Formats: sequence, C-alpha cells, structure tokens
Amino acid sequence: MADTLVSVHGVGKKFCRSLKRSLWYGLRDLGSELAGRGSASRKLRKNEFWAVKDASFHVQRGETLGLIGHNGAGKTTLLRMLTGLIKPDAGRIEVRGRLQALIALGAGFNPLLTGRENIYINASILGVSKRDIDRLFDRIVDFAGLEDSIDMPVQSYSSGMTVRLGFSISAHLEPDILLVDEVLSVGDLAFRTKCQVRIGEMKQRGVAIILVSHNLHTITHVCSRAITLDRGRVVFDGDTERAIDIYRESLIERNIGISDSLRAGTGEIRIRRIEVLNRLGEAQSQWTTGDFVALRLHYAAREPVEEPVFNLILRVMNGHPVTGLRTDVDGLRLRTLEGEGYVDVEIPHLNLFPNIYTVDVVIFHQDGVTFYDRLNHVTTVRVRGGHPIDGTTFLPHAWRQGTSRGAEVAALHVK
Repeated sequence: MADTLVSVHGVGKKFCRSLKRSLWYGLRDLGSELAGRGSASRKLRKNEFWAVKDASFHVQRGETLGLIGHNGAGKTTLLRMLTGLIKPDAGRIEVRGRLQALIALGAGFNPLLTGRENIYINASILGVSKRDIDRLFDRIVDFAGLEDSIDMPVQSYSSGMTVRLGFSISAHLEPDILLVDEVLSVGDLAFRTKCQVRIGEMKQRGVAIILVSHNLHTITHVCSRAITLDRGRVVFDGDTERAIDIYRESLIERNIGISDSLRAGTGEIRIRRIEVLNRLGEAQSQWTTGDFVALRLHYAAREPVEEPVFNLILRVMNGHPVTGLRTDVDGLRLRTLEGEGYVDVEIPHLNLFPNIYTVDVVIFHQDGVTFYDRLNHVTTVRVRGGHPIDGTTFLPHAWRQGTSRGAEVAALHVK
C-alpha cells in the first residue's frame, strides 16, 4: 500500500433539499461537534438525501482513474470531498502527497489580478517557492498559450483562456495527485489534445490522476481504470470499457439524456413500433460494427395515404444525429398505404462504432411540409465491440503504400 496515494473508505455526503432546514441542520451539527458529541448521524433527516454513499476505492501512484455517471451521480461532490472543500458525513479519506485540483472554472483566481499575479499566488498557496515559480513560469504561460494576455486581469479572459491557465498551473507545479473535472471540455480541440499528452507525461512520472468527464472517448484513451457512479454509489470499479458499458446501460434504464417520446402530426398514419432484426428476421438487442441490420417500422393507417415519405434518424443517445435515411432521397416511391403493415430498411453493414444509438421516425407528405406522424426515441441500437477509435461511424477505406516514384508496393482494403 506504499504506492497508494488516495484511499476512500465508506465515504458518504448528505445534502438537504430545503435551504432553511439545511441551515438549521448545519447549526445543530456544528453544535454537536463543538460539544464533543461527534458528527451528524448516518440516518437521513427530513428533506435530506445521499449525494454520495458508501464510496470506497484506492488510487495508486501513476494510475489514471476515470469517474463517470449521469448528472447528479455524485462525481463532483466526491471530488470536492477529496480536495477538502466539503467534509464527508460518513467514512474517511486519506491523501498522501501534494494534491492539485481543477474542478471549477476559474476557481482560486482573483479576477482583478493579472494572470501573472494569479500564477504566483496559486503556487505560493501550495507551498511552492518563488525560485521554483520563476523556473516554471515561462513553461506555464507557453502551455496555456497566453503570452500576449498574461499581464491582463483574469476577469477579461474568456472561459477557455481561464481553463487553459488553470490546467497549466495544475499540470506544471509537479503535484502527486491531480483532480480534473469536466472543465476541460471548455477548451478547444488543440488544447484538449495538449492536455491529454500532458496527462500521459504526468502519469509516466507517477502522478495519480482522477478525471471526471462525459466524453467517453477521453475516458477510454486516458484512463487505465474507471468507476461508474449511480445515485451516489459506486456500482462498478475496474476495466474502463466495462465501466462505460455499465454507464450506457444505466442511461437507457433511467432515460437520462433521452427526451420523452414527442409525438406530432396529423395522424393519418401512426407509428406503432420499430423492430431491430438480424439477417434471419430475429430480434436482437446487441450488435457489432459491420453486422447486417434491418429496421422494421410498423405502422397503422386509419385511411388510405398515397406515397408517404418515411424518414429514420439515428442519434447518439438522442444527441447529435449520425445519419438519416429517407425513402424519397433514395428514390423509392411507396405505394398507397392503408390498414396495418410495416416497412423495412436493410443496412448490409452497420458501420457504427460502439455506443448506444436512438432512432427517431418521421412519416410525412410528399410536399415535405405536412407531417403524418413524428416520434422521437422509438427504439435503441446498442453497438459493442468493433473499433476502439474516436468517432461514431466507420468508413470503408483502403491503405496504399508506394515508393517515391509512385509505384505501389502494398495495399490494404478495409471493408
């Protein structure tokens, strides 16, 4: 256990939904502690809830741990307890070594002071000597890319500039433990790439890193281990890919990030349901990149409708659209529909990377204006395995190698 830098033992934190009761409970608990009667009870009082409960884990030297979970799962609360900003109501936390945290935009900065002055103040608070700050100063500024703005007041910085300065200070003061919350998502692509490289360098030097992010690709690439939190509890601690799978499944079960089905339209045709079928016509719940998939759209028409247009939209967890499929764009004119039936769309190769995708369906008139029916999140398509690469879609492609004269010496086609 000599290399264990962070130990969390049965930690819990309660909050109260009522401000008045929260203030009253706080005064009572403070009085109890001053009187030597111990901390607050582990039992919940009226309007209280556990933001974090019975959390236990260890972080070793050189380990990068990812914390994932839906909004409100307890990630930031846990980080704030690790930094000492808030006190746990149960359990204990042991930290060995110098800890640096970047858990809030601009936290620790005086907005009236310049970036230069804030660097020296932040480093001094951590016990870093002026000589060491002078030695690291140029590297901190260069990494943050603020050479032209370092003598401006921080209140004039954009959110991205503030994050860059905060991360650069944290990453260059040689901490033993670094805590990073979702704030890195504010930075641009070039800076996020620099951060990932820097985190890798710190990991090689033995820094223990705890990272909170909703960007699962970042968690996959940066973290050697991940913890999935749900309702304040640790539901999984181990392999990063497995932790991400459990997180995605919890999103489906809780409908977190997925809006309620929104139905609109004149109603001449109604969408009944969608089946996701394999080549044998059997329903299947999980898929792999490259599989054959058929989406069977069941409908019910209360009156004959001539040549309606069907449109399917696939989204990443009901977020940004990945692709859309339309009968009219594909040159298909459906015959008049009446009564109940279904329309199939076959996908010979499901070129989607591992993730959970939701399906929206729209049926509309040829004029493109009149909607018969629209239904969001009719079903989900869960893709596992495949390619551990950033993005959502796989493109069939070819690699070719040639000499300086252009003669082909090797080729690889990837379908």
